[in-house]
Amino acid sequence: MSYAVSAALQAAVYQSLTSDAVLVGQVGDAIFDAMPAGEVPPIYVTLGPEKVRDASDATGRGAIHVFVVSVVTSEAGFQMAKTVSATICDRLIDVDLVLTRGTLINLSFDSAKARRTENADLRQIDLTFRARVADE
Repeated sequence: MSYAVSAALQAAVYQSLTSDAVLVGQVGDAIFDAMPAGEVPPIYVTLGPEKVRDASDATGRGAIHVFVVSVVTSEAGFQMAKTVSATICDRLIDVDLVLTRGTLINLSFDSAKARRTENADLRQIDLTFRARVADE
């Protein structure tokens, strides 16, 4: 197994999201790899947790990355969050991202969870994706 492709995958996902005109039209520049200090915008996208497991075989090293992209909003209801989530799915599912290290074999949707936060002031949709990478 190799975790070596993780940073390259994260950078490619972030670049793909921040360069999408539709997504930028929906959330502006509120696409975060790490949350900024201070007040947050009324709707934003953030890259979240990642879990990685070995996918090496006789041909070389590889890994399966299961990662979360979250849409968070203070708007009433889930409609806008779901619209943004659909755009993220359109931008990431089955795309051919170019990595600075390794190769993306496949990127697919795994699951989603929509919920209200504890105090019900925020709506959050966690989109889970599954990426298989090879480290040549």
